[in-house]
Amino acid sequence: MPHLTASADARRIAGGEQLGFGVPGYAHPLLAPAEWAELARPGTPLHWAVLNIANGPGSRPDPHCLEAAGRLRNARERALHGEAPDDTVRASGGRLLGHLDLAHGERPFGELIADARSFIDWYRIGGFYLARCPADRARLPAVRRLTGTLHALLAESDSADGGGRLVLGHGTHPYPGYAEAADQLVTFQGPWTDYRWSQVAEWTADYPPERFAHFVHGVPRTHLEEAMRVARWQGAGTIFFTDRNDRDGRSGQSDPFAALPSYWDEIVSRIGPGISE
Repeated sequence: MPHLTASADARRIAGGEQLGFGVPGYAHPLLAPAEWAELARPGTPLHWAVLNIANGPGSRPDPHCLEAAGRLRNARERALHGEAPDDTVRASGGRLLGHLDLAHGERPFGELIADARSFIDWYRIGGFYLARCPADRARLPAVRRLTGTLHALLAESDSADGGGRLVLGHGTHPYPGYAEAADQLVTFQGPWTDYRWSQVAEWTADYPPERFAHFVHGVPRTHLEEAMRVARWQGAGTIFFTDRNDRDGRSGQSDPFAALPSYWDEIVSRIGPGISE
């Protein structure tokens, strides 16, 4: 069992919480057509998926990404308006998030806002994933300024229902103040060998599971149930587990999260259908 720094009764581990997927960034739709098709499949418990063309929105609208974005947006519309698909299982209604690379706080504010506007104008995204987000206390004011501006941009957009969603891609537990700067924090991103023995920060017990996401690669099929148990025990509501790793050539990608895990259908069935409000 993973070592915890918080008491068991402080965790949300009853098992009744609905886990769902956050997809940190599939490959381009031309390279990963099956992956993008699965996101809009009825019954997929998707919370959100990240669109990343060229470490951002790219220099112009990409027709293949426009098509993928449209399919996911239509699936969300069907789910939120209660239109039952043919197999009678509701689509999850996940949001599409634009990828903004903060480069650990080194990218200029103006560049990030320009990328954000392109994502909104071209792809009508429903939020942003702030990759390589800093985690230290010193950079928190700059991140809060950025997220405040992004929320304002999303509120003005007709595509971001509910004001949109902002996810901070720390990959580790940040200074606690970051929890008030966005809707969700990625507090773990790494290999299963680290995750199964990982610790959870005590301050996370003050927040519900929907505020945290975990991304784990190299999870063997035989340990899938254990990995889901760790996520629930540590209070994460959004996950992406894969048996691929950063040295895996099966997908032709160095990013283990760029392709479907080999047990995708199994993990979908274990989580079950849901809808992201």
